[in-house]
Amino acid sequence: MQLHPHWEFVADTVMGGVSTGNVTHEIFEGREATVLRGEVSLDNNGGFIQMAFDLCQDGSSVDISAWDGIQATVWGNSHIYDFRLRTAQLARSWQSFRTDFETKSEWQTVQIPFSSFIAHRVEALFDPTRLRRIGIVAIGHEFSALVAVSSIGFYSAS
Repeated sequence: MQLHPHWEFVADTVMGGVSTGNVTHEIFEGREATVLRGEVSLDNNGGFIQMAFDLCQDGSSVDISAWDGIQATVWGNSHIYDFRLRTAQLARSWQSFRTDFETKSEWQTVQIPFSSFIAHRVEALFDPTRLRRIGIVAIGHEFSALVAVSSIGFYSAS
């Protein structure tokens, strides 16, 4: 299932951090893509920039239990980025289900099974019947972030 997201930019400035960046929609390395660029800073207890989207404009959840994971075609600057999933079962903004992926300076398609996502700061199991939001995050150390996504959706292994 292919998604057509409206990505938005989020940074650690919501918590007092000073990381900077933006999200653009452009032709990147020969493909139409959404691109996250910026500088991740650890100053002021910061340390992330993110591009994310809600699956439904009204913030409601979607049942994705018919699929096995997320598939995305990405290009990056050879850094590791996180996928973050938020479900309706999570009450706090810092809670998520997350896993990381490594980028290359070429287009590649990554498949990430839902079983590889780990609960962060919540005692819950990922519920695929209640997915609300998907994000890609540059986090954890100071660096220049650059990751592009030309397609994103869900895949089934069978």
